[in-house]
Amino acid sequence: MTTTEAPLPTPDAILAAADQAARAIPPLWPLASSVAVNPFLGQAGEPLAIAAARLRRAAGIALTMPRAWYADRLISGEIAAQDLQEAWQAAPAALRPATPQAVTQALRQQAAPPQALPTVAELAREAAGIDWPGLVNERIGHWAASHFDQGQALWASAPAAGAYASWRMVATHDLTPEILGLPGFAQAVVDAPIRAEAAIADAVAQLGLSEAALPGYFHRLLVTLGGWSQVARYRLWQAELEGGTDATVTDLLAIRLSWEVALLRRYGAAIAPGWKAAIAAYAEPVAPTAEDVLDAILQEAAERGAQRRFGALLARAPARLADSARPALQVAFCIDVRSEVFRRALESLDPGIQTLGFAGFFGLGLGHRRFGSDVVEARLPVLLKPAVFTCSGEATPEVAEADLAARIGARAKRAWGRFKLAAISSFAFVEAAGPIYVGRLLRDALALKRAAAPKDPAPRPAQALDLETRLATASAVLKAMSLTSGFARLVLLAGHGANVVNNPHASALHCGACGGYTGEVNARLLAALLNDSEVRAGLAVRGIAIPEDTLFLGALHDTTTDAVTLYAEDHPSAAHARDLDQAARWLDSAGLLARDERALRLPRARGRADILLRARDWAELRPEWALAGCQAFVAAPRSRTAGADLAGRAFLHDYDWHRDEDFRVLELILTAPVVVASWISLQYYGSTVAPEVFGAGNKLLHNVTGGIGVVEGNGGLLRPGLPWQSVHDGTRLVHEPLRLAVMVEAPAEAITAILDRHKQVRALFDNRWLHLFTLDEAGRMARRYVGDLRWEAAGERAEAEPSLVPG
Repeated sequence: MTTTEAPLPTPDAILAAADQAARAIPPLWPLASSVAVNPFLGQAGEPLAIAAARLRRAAGIALTMPRAWYADRLISGEIAAQDLQEAWQAAPAALRPATPQAVTQALRQQAAPPQALPTVAELAREAAGIDWPGLVNERIGHWAASHFDQGQALWASAPAAGAYASWRMVATHDLTPEILGLPGFAQAVVDAPIRAEAAIADAVAQLGLSEAALPGYFHRLLVTLGGWSQVARYRLWQAELEGGTDATVTDLLAIRLSWEVALLRRYGAAIAPGWKAAIAAYAEPVAPTAEDVLDAILQEAAERGAQRRFGALLARAPARLADSARPALQVAFCIDVRSEVFRRALESLDPGIQTLGFAGFFGLGLGHRRFGSDVVEARLPVLLKPAVFTCSGEATPEVAEADLAARIGARAKRAWGRFKLAAISSFAFVEAAGPIYVGRLLRDALALKRAAAPKDPAPRPAQALDLETRLATASAVLKAMSLTSGFARLVLLAGHGANVVNNPHASALHCGACGGYTGEVNARLLAALLNDSEVRAGLAVRGIAIPEDTLFLGALHDTTTDAVTLYAEDHPSAAHARDLDQAARWLDSAGLLARDERALRLPRARGRADILLRARDWAELRPEWALAGCQAFVAAPRSRTAGADLAGRAFLHDYDWHRDEDFRVLELILTAPVVVASWISLQYYGSTVAPEVFGAGNKLLHNVTGGIGVVEGNGGLLRPGLPWQSVHDGTRLVHEPLRLAVMVEAPAEAITAILDRHKQVRALFDNRWLHLFTLDEAGRMARRYVGDLRWEAAGERAEAEPSLVPG
């Protein structure tokens, strides 16, 4: 049924709109290597108020907290009157309320609930009283769980040339729609074009869509598919990273449109007026309302308040002047916010201990095959592609034989697991072998077993690297770490990972910079590189002299238990036995202090002993808080932050701009670690302000589907993002939804030049998805980036009006 006689959009316009809608969707990595993803990736080029207007239409969500949340903070002083007035002044003059007082008056009124523009399925639900949107999601989810399966299903779906073809094979035999009131659906699928692009064009004509309505309507349909469209977007992301493309998102759009066409054909007479109005609404340009602008001002005020308090912490930090003596121990940690707690604890034990912060993949972009595995794991930020391929174990016949035996054993274990679950054996297996598992059930129930840290043989490059490549890599990493002199006898390189059980999202607790894997592989490889005598000789020629008695070792920081594993066997050294013994004692003591601090934040934790128990408890919903609470990224010498209790809220990247030739390291920091940190921050933000769309829901209801994600209950939409238990303790939020403040000790002019070269990074700051400051050498915030490559003094404050605080 066609509802308009306007000229039909051209095929090119339709495909362009489909591509635009696909890029408005964030990707979703599979559970095995899940990483934090910015849910607003497709809206990074527009400010919060416009993104809020767009996602209200497409998803029916708000992008800020309820106004009562801001009112409470204004009354408590967390938002000062100055913060509110400055946020009002920073808003576009043409859109903001007439006065700051109008903002505070609005705090007494709750905004209207956001409402998405309707789809045909939603209009049909109103007309027929049948939950067609729920049925569409259920049937597509049922098919998608099979199609996208990564080895969990016992019976694989039939092979097909793409998602659309796969769905057609299923839908032509699915009688559920017809039983529930949609006659002829299977036949309509048979009669539809066999190519997704043609099916989309045919649907556009039958739905009577105008060209202007296409991007918004397509975006709306993809959002209704939840995590399934994000899995498809991930496939496109990965394909483009390799220089190719992928049509899965387009296929999903064709599938969803097929349902819309069938429902319009069924209920056209009843919903024609509503559908005509919906098309007109989709065709309207996206523009923020006064309410959107007001909410954005409130969010900005909350962030300015948090920045003010964080800046005061830095300004009051007791100075730790660099000691001229050689450090007793140096430990480089990942900049992950969880390391801040451990670094502070470790430094408190002895003034000779020096810690550093650097991205957890340690500058090595690896494609790694673990011992006994056939899978190549991308252990690097997902923005990049592997440059070096590695494996575990020496290239000897004995190790190769052990590796093969381990792989065969792993395959046998998987086969045994599948046999236990198979329909022909599952019931008989339980009756015959069930009693054997009593001991395991008791062990798991009592949390008696603790998973060991990864203990693969030492990793090595799959193909030997020439000396120039090794030298260039070592030199670049040490300069990026601002570690080119003053080496201790023992230097530890500590990656990190989480030690949890029965947690589908376990990889999300690992290292985001390592692609959702633990970080010990990269750390051990870098240690081997820096212990190489040829590399050291070459580095000395380049001005980086590493003492002969300096030993580098890889380590792994368990962020759940705050235990640290040292891989001392990689580089045995009798001369460093005492150093290692002392380091182990310091690390153990720091772990005790860190567990004491973390126990104060975790619900039901009574002390440090509970931290260890929670890691082994299969029923524990909150074994750790991961990166909840993150709110700042600091790139500066450690002396600017040492001694300040930052409560695990800051990414701390060591950086000394005086050593940075041509600001190449600064450029790397702003375009890689800062962007990864923004993804983390915004994932927590999205999962907090809009959990119904950008959150994974309730952990208690999760079922793993296809090995790629979770659903709530027994089917339906895949849930992306973080579980509610990752941001809420059952009583209150533990993550304060604030966009990340990036604080860099470097000349503003150097930062400006870098932003001018990297438009996508600049867009994050111009549109305030990130806030940017420079620090002076006393650790005080000096200048604030205000957009369009302009800065203002961070200390500038408008005259505050006491009347801004509501009564």
